[in-house]
Amino acid sequence: MSIDIRPASHSESDAIWMMLEPVFRAGQTYAIDSGISRDAALAYWLSERAYLAESDGVPLGTFYIQENRPGGGAHYCNCGFVTGPGAEGRGVARAMLEHALIAAKELGFQGMVFNFVVESNARAVALWQRYGFEIVGRVPGAFQPLGSDVQSDALVMFKAL
Repeated sequence: MSIDIRPASHSESDAIWMMLEPVFRAGQTYAIDSGISRDAALAYWLSERAYLAESDGVPLGTFYIQENRPGGGAHYCNCGFVTGPGAEGRGVARAMLEHALIAAKELGFQGMVFNFVVESNARAVALWQRYGFEIVGRVPGAFQPLGSDVQSDALVMFKAL
């Protein structure tokens, strides 16, 4: 399967929301209010540089790249990734990460930081580690999945670019 990745636009909000909504509503992997409105979610996701991964015009995933923090933290970026329903296990997240690493470097970022990786999201943690991200911090019990009493640690992961 060929995966094409390109900048996303606000005109593709419906396709992006169809990918974000089930992930955000599930409350299992993102520290986002599971009741976030469509408009607020799209404003958050599309605030800086958002991308769309697709195959034959079918959206498979989306991600964003943004400054990790303004001012003194602007030389590092932060990203968010969502794979669309039914696209799991098809190399979409890997393709998006590879693209993000190249794009971030081209944008002049010196490092990529994931500030809040839910440890129980084992597939994401394993992928980030395969691409050289190190766990540089851990916040015990920082994430509580929706509808669960079991808490998961939040990891801070980093890779120099």
